[in-house]
Amino acid sequence: MDQYKAVFFDLGGTLRIADQDQDHIRKARDRMAELAGYEDPQAFIEMIEARYVPYRDWALSENLEAGDYELWKKWLLPELDDEIIRKICHEITYQYRQYKGLRHVVEGGVEVIRTLHDRGYKLGIISNLIGENEIYDWLKDDGLDVYFDAVVLSSVTHIRKPDPRMYLMACQQLGLDPSECVNVADNIKRDFTGAKKAGIGLNVMYIAPDKLKTRKLTKDNYPDYIVHRFTDILDLPELQ
Repeated sequence: MDQYKAVFFDLGGTLRIADQDQDHIRKARDRMAELAGYEDPQAFIEMIEARYVPYRDWALSENLEAGDYELWKKWLLPELDDEIIRKICHEITYQYRQYKGLRHVVEGGVEVIRTLHDRGYKLGIISNLIGENEIYDWLKDDGLDVYFDAVVLSSVTHIRKPDPRMYLMACQQLGLDPSECVNVADNIKRDFTGAKKAGIGLNVMYIAPDKLKTRKLTKDNYPDYIVHRFTDILDLPELQ
């Protein structure tokens, strides 16, 4: 039972969820337009959303991710002056993420983090997302940075899950073999095939029962456990 020494968490849909707080979303949209120098926030965000579609298609098909500067210079605001993009790229990426919703830790998430840490497990984050600074700032602001020894983000590595290198990077940061690590995530398409190829020892899917009914499980993506409440992770025999 003591073969596992670390637990890696996915973020979106797993450790963090987004609420559609309309006031929060409106403020983020308005700030984005202000940063870019556009007078009509709604027209601006519609333009950005349309331009994000080919970027998203590229990222998913190639398993790659752009950093903040490249995202705006190449894909979303190529007409903007280079100096301006370098000045605003980090904040405008953050605001674009806020436009997608107000994010907070999933119910029971902090309890799981603290309990696993107290049990002696090292903790890490492996996530696909745009934005180079947001996650580090969030961990620090919420006082959670002290619990995490590895953070691997596609916006920093420029590769995306299911590329197994994402998991291998996290294992390397902890000095552990993949077989000694646990992966907790929610996305069938991206979160388990790469983890298995990397040799992650235990895979746990966190998903609501109604969503599970719509997912197609195969031998390549089937997790070792499926939990419907986040705190159920603490009851897995391998993590006692």
